[in-house]
Amino acid sequence: MELDTLVVARTGDIGGFEVRRALPSVKRRMVGPFVFLDQMGPGEFLTGKGLDVRPHPHIGLSTVTYLFQGEILHRDSLGTIKTIQPGAINWMTAGRGISHSERTGPELRATGSNLYGIQSWVALPHHLEETDPAFVHYPVHELPVIEGEGKWVRVIAGSMYGAVSPVATATETFYADVALQAGVGIPLPSDQEERAVYVAEGRIEIAGDIFEPGQLLVFRPGDEITINALEPARLMLLGGAAMDGPRHIWWNFVSSSKDRIEQAKADWKAGLFGQVPDDQEFIPLPDR
Repeated sequence: MELDTLVVARTGDIGGFEVRRALPSVKRRMVGPFVFLDQMGPGEFLTGKGLDVRPHPHIGLSTVTYLFQGEILHRDSLGTIKTIQPGAINWMTAGRGISHSERTGPELRATGSNLYGIQSWVALPHHLEETDPAFVHYPVHELPVIEGEGKWVRVIAGSMYGAVSPVATATETFYADVALQAGVGIPLPSDQEERAVYVAEGRIEIAGDIFEPGQLLVFRPGDEITINALEPARLMLLGGAAMDGPRHIWWNFVSSSKDRIEQAKADWKAGLFGQVPDDQEFIPLPDR
């Protein structure tokens, strides 16, 4: 086995909720088009509480929200208001600029709720970095599921194990949610240029090495890799073609150009990213 990089996710906070951040890392900036990967939770909100990620801007990327448990109410400057639930996908393309918020809806605040999921960012290729912003929601029933023999796989993007996702991507991308029973193994697709496994739950074994939750494993191209679950495990498989050059990341901005990020800072200060419906408590630009 050729393990290229092992990243141990660091703990952070979004909207009063603890997260584990695997990308970007000093060890690895991106895997295929993925430039950001957060595990949100699992966590519980008491009655009257909830996730509160206030309106904030993005450029040069697509945000990909995927939940295991709970709900998030998405609002953006296109006028979109959409609740995402487990197994569905919110795919928001920022392009030249968009603002959005992510909150717990009022009904769940009234009762208390759980939240657990993955937030990722996918960089856009050079020729699409300034594309028009867009939002697409894919309901859970549209994403193919493969199951049997102790394996369960939802193909979020790309094609894997004979199933093809309807999710449109700007570059070659694969992304899947995998649950394995104890003692069960599954191969990592070898036909992708850049590949990684994120361990959300359970311990796994690969070629005699044991890996724990909160670890991102990045593999070299071409190797035949089998993931074996030592206990019930939940994994995210991700990657795709290498991007067309490095990306700069500052706050919520991603671009191949540092000058473009400076322009985005000025645009956010000037209020040029648009209004988010019913949600005007914007996050200010960081001082740093």
